[in-house]
Amino acid sequence: MTQLETLNAYFTEHREAHLNELNEFLRIPSISSLSEHKGDIQHAAEWLADAFKKLNLENIAITQTAGHPVVYAEWLHAEGKPTILFYGHYDVQPVDPLHLWETEPFNPTIRDNKLFARGASDDKGQVFMHLKMIEALFATTGTLPVNVKFIYEGEEEIGSPHLPAYVEEHKEKLAADLILISDTGLYGPGKPAVCYGLRGLTGVQIDVRGAKGDLHSGLYGGGVQNAIHALTEILASFRDEHGTIQVEGFYDKVLPLTEEEREAYRALGFDEESVKEEVGVSELFGEAGYSYLERTWARPTLEVNGVFGGFSGEGIKTVLPAEAGAKITCRLVPNQDPEEIVALLKAHIEKHKPTGVEVTISEFDKGRPFLTPFDHPFIQAAGRSYEKVYNVPTAYTRGGGSIPIVAAFDEILDLPVVLMGFGLSSENFHAPNEHFHLENFDKGLRVLGDYLYEVAALEK
Repeated sequence: MTQLETLNAYFTEHREAHLNELNEFLRIPSISSLSEHKGDIQHAAEWLADAFKKLNLENIAITQTAGHPVVYAEWLHAEGKPTILFYGHYDVQPVDPLHLWETEPFNPTIRDNKLFARGASDDKGQVFMHLKMIEALFATTGTLPVNVKFIYEGEEEIGSPHLPAYVEEHKEKLAADLILISDTGLYGPGKPAVCYGLRGLTGVQIDVRGAKGDLHSGLYGGGVQNAIHALTEILASFRDEHGTIQVEGFYDKVLPLTEEEREAYRALGFDEESVKEEVGVSELFGEAGYSYLERTWARPTLEVNGVFGGFSGEGIKTVLPAEAGAKITCRLVPNQDPEEIVALLKAHIEKHKPTGVEVTISEFDKGRPFLTPFDHPFIQAAGRSYEKVYNVPTAYTRGGGSIPIVAAFDEILDLPVVLMGFGLSSENFHAPNEHFHLENFDKGLRVLGDYLYEVAALEK
């Protein structure tokens, strides 16, 4: 039998036992954002450490941080072969509103070949696949084709506040040839995808202050600046009528798409009409000269997320508001630095600040973008493994969202990052009735196992 056939036989034979083990993991309510679940977080970390012991991995450690623990393990006996650092998270989102769940969120249930539970797709189910893939390779061959290290955290759902410090402190221990993360999704049902880039994120709050208090519009209107009018002038200055950002220097360091990438996106045959129907608009909008996928995956944005100020109750109140504010965020693409972008935003706001008001700018958390080159051997190897199991061409995509810790890995460890996920966007992660399609659980185990052999075959 081929390696893939051997893996297929093993996973088929042990499927029920594996799902029972996964259910154990999913029953632990490891909600990182709620202090009453601190003990459950510790329980989940210990569950993983015990799972590593059963695999006979080495140097297993649960490291306490200022927040929740990091779990580490390794196996480094494939001499001369590459080392893969696996990352994932064992914490989950809160479950409310509870009444919208069809079954208990921490009582895993299978319906229509889908496993329903909080964490089933994001990310316990995919983390568990890493473990069972290693188990299968040891059971069928007695060894692994590459060296492996594992780092699983309990704070991803709250922004991984303490993981960068852990990674910085343990740089030598975490040294590897690539980082593999299964916390993303397929392009669509039956359509595998390797995500090779994510956008970064930064943002500010703009607070505008005019008079010392709200003023009567009949007495002062036309003579004193209205804080809302001043704010809207600033907001209107950010973009032109086509959505192109007007902040000086904003695009200067943007890494342009290659023609190979643009062709790969065109080959996906994305239906922009379906987006209109999905979100309920008559026309799409965005930067001229780019397709919808290019604008949402590989171009930066500046969006107003909220505006506040003045009177918004029933009826009318004839005042000149003294205060107004807005929150804006920018999605960033490779080569854009969040700190530089904030500095450019501040300079732009100062330049376009109307007379008669003072403006205060508060900064939000920042996350850097990341990109592993589209043609990198580790990326292409992942595509080949997907294609062997799914029997269709692999899509090569970028993600429009942000996973700040991915950029931190890229920056601190200076390693290529391979995002090999098996979820679907329809699986309600972060929402009631989260679930994981077991078809992709089954296929994903085989893809991951084959990928280790694909990596082993590459010249180090």
